Amino acid sequence: MPNTPDPAAATGLPTSILHDIHDCLLLALDATERTSYTRAEREARSYMRSALKDTRRLMGEVKP
Repeated sequence: MPNTPDPAAATGLPTSILHDIHDCLLLALDATERTSYTRAEREARSYMRSALKDTRRLMGEVKP
């Protein structure tokens, strides 16, 4: 694989698509922001946070 400055290229996804995924995940988390959750909601939010973390990693971001 050629050395590329775009870490997203390694996934086969264009950076613009990764940015769209990132934005959708953030919106989904924001839309469900409240103080108490059911067990299923907590699990779903956990999966979204993990997906957001993976998306940030694929985009080459270092944010937590």
